[in-house]
Amino acid sequence: MNVGSVLDRAVTAVPDRTALVDSGQHLSYAQLDQLADRCAAKLHRGGVRQGDRVAVIGPGGAAAVAAIVGIARLGASSAQMNPQLTAGEVRTLGEMTGVSAGFVGTAHAARLRTAFQGPVVEAETVIAEGPDGPVVPRPGIDDDACGLILFSSGTTGLPKPVLISHRTVADRLNFYGAPIDAATEPPVDMMTVPLFHIGGCLGLLITMHSGKTMVMLPRFDAAAWLQMVEEHRVSQTFLVPTMLKRILDHPDFARRNLSSLRSISYGAAPASPELIERALSQLPGVDFTNVFGQTETLGAYAALSPADHREGTKLDSVGRPFPGVELRVVDVETGENLGPGLVGEAVVRAAQNVTAGWLRTGDLVSLDRDGYIFIKGRVKDTINRGGEKFGPLEIEVVIAGLPGVEEVAVAGFPDNELGERVAALIVANRRLGLEDVRTHCEQFLARFKVPEIIVFVDELPVNEYGKIPRSAIVEVVRSRRTGAVPQ
Repeated sequence: MNVGSVLDRAVTAVPDRTALVDSGQHLSYAQLDQLADRCAAKLHRGGVRQGDRVAVIGPGGAAAVAAIVGIARLGASSAQMNPQLTAGEVRTLGEMTGVSAGFVGTAHAARLRTAFQGPVVEAETVIAEGPDGPVVPRPGIDDDACGLILFSSGTTGLPKPVLISHRTVADRLNFYGAPIDAATEPPVDMMTVPLFHIGGCLGLLITMHSGKTMVMLPRFDAAAWLQMVEEHRVSQTFLVPTMLKRILDHPDFARRNLSSLRSISYGAAPASPELIERALSQLPGVDFTNVFGQTETLGAYAALSPADHREGTKLDSVGRPFPGVELRVVDVETGENLGPGLVGEAVVRAAQNVTAGWLRTGDLVSLDRDGYIFIKGRVKDTINRGGEKFGPLEIEVVIAGLPGVEEVAVAGFPDNELGERVAALIVANRRLGLEDVRTHCEQFLARFKVPEIIVFVDELPVNEYGKIPRSAIVEVVRSRRTGAVPQ
């Protein structure tokens, strides 16, 4: 099995079953299979051959799905890029990955043609050609060849490319995939995160391999999410914690019929225990799973299970590693193993990793004596204030405990004297002053960790991955700074 054959089981077993619901249109597995072949044929006529790499930017919905599969059927690999990147950024990522062609939505075609000299196929032309057309023979594909390129969601600078082999994808689909039951209607999945995100792309491939139906939400909006769950009887989905909060907060939440929901997995960013307790209370019939991983581990390598959520004693944890996953916590500087309760970098070795050997994840974690993982931040997010080094997450947890604070994000703000000072963005639902925040923090934090720069905002700068880049925090502070009080 490879990326190009991910539809084959369903096309054979349930060709007329709805594969995708995209902008109100229902596409069967047979129709999606034909669209993937048309994408392959169009790109082949443009010169794309086995081993090539093709940028995929903003075709949207079914066309994007068909492009991933169709490109792989040529023995090439798709590089999923964020459509908000500039032409210069696209060119840089293309040079990093050896991209020589593109498959785009028309709105992004000019930008891609500026970035590349190779052939560019517009998704709309493929769709307009209709169902009949030539089918390109599929070449033999090496399991270890690159089948898919995603980009890490780094919080600073450009993301880095992650090359994923067909073998690694196949292993993950075998781990997560379910047998296809042609006699029974399957659960309906919904995609709420971008396809260029590991959660979106892997979730899509798992759904297609399992012959289920995927409802595609073009862009997350809490009202639209609630409507789609009710209308399409969605059973399971993945959410980033900020999405979950907006859903629970939305005025339509109480009046929508969400009885079809059975499973919600969440991750990609920290979730407060208070948010999860609220979700468990307001969605009592739903199994919640906190998944923890990254692009380089092809999704989750650890999880807090539904049983853990029902027990409710470790909602501040992301759970335990999956069977077969080796996890160590090491000193960031020396690499020495650290014992329970000590904070260090998580290093992981597992068959699902896109590279062999131990992977340094960049995540600061600790383990308890039961093997549960507790997130403490990211190595690169560490704040260095005059030689004192600490993570922003512990400060965010403290500020979140102040009544009136809805959301908070903390980062180091560049400073000529100390290197960095602690800055906080706060979304509040009542009037709070700078000293209210500082007085609260001084009860729980060392003085050097108390925020010196505080900016009250209407919303936090969340990116397409549902994360809050530390660089975005710095930019908001720089533009709206209300004052700093050196300590």
